[in-house]
Amino acid sequence: MDPNIPSPASSPPSNNTSSYPAPTKQAAGHIDGLLTDVTCTSFSDKIMLTVTQEGRLAQWIHVPLGVSNPTSTDHYLPSATADDSLLPMTHLTPKTLLGGSNPERETIGQLYAAQIASIIATKNPHEKRTVLLGLGLSKFEASRTVFYDTIDLVRKCI
Repeated sequence: MDPNIPSPASSPPSNNTSSYPAPTKQAAGHIDGLLTDVTCTSFSDKIMLTVTQEGRLAQWIHVPLGVSNPTSTDHYLPSATADDSLLPMTHLTPKTLLGGSNPERETIGQLYAAQIASIIATKNPHEKRTVLLGLGLSKFEASRTVFYDTIDLVRKCI
C-alpha cells in the first residue's frame, strides 16, 4: 500500500463527485452519533443509492419511477397541502429485494425508499429510471430526527 495515499478511513467526510464509469456523488455526516455514508451512482437504467453506517448493507429495495408520475400528468389530483407535501408520492411502490428480515425493518426501509424516490421524481418529473436503494443503518428505529437527518444527507447526493 502506498503511504502517500490516504486510506478511506482517514479521509475526511466530504461531498465528492466523479463521472467515470458512471456519474457518482458521495456525502458523509454524523447521524445519531454514527458516521453515515451516502453514495449515489446514476446508470442509464437505474439510480443506485447506498446509505451505510459502520460499513454495513443489510437491505436492498427498488422503486420504479417509470409509472405514471402525478406531478406531470394527473392534473385532477388535489394539490399538496402543507400537511402532506412532505409525504412520499402515493403512486410509488417500493419492493424489498433483499433483507427486511422483520416487518418493522421492511416497513422503515420502504418508507426511506419511497421518500427518496419522491424527492428524485419531484426534482425531475420526467425521470423514468428505477431507484435502487441499499440500506445499512445500524439501528432501524422510527425516529423522526434520524429519518429527517438521513433524508437531508441523501438530498446532498441527488
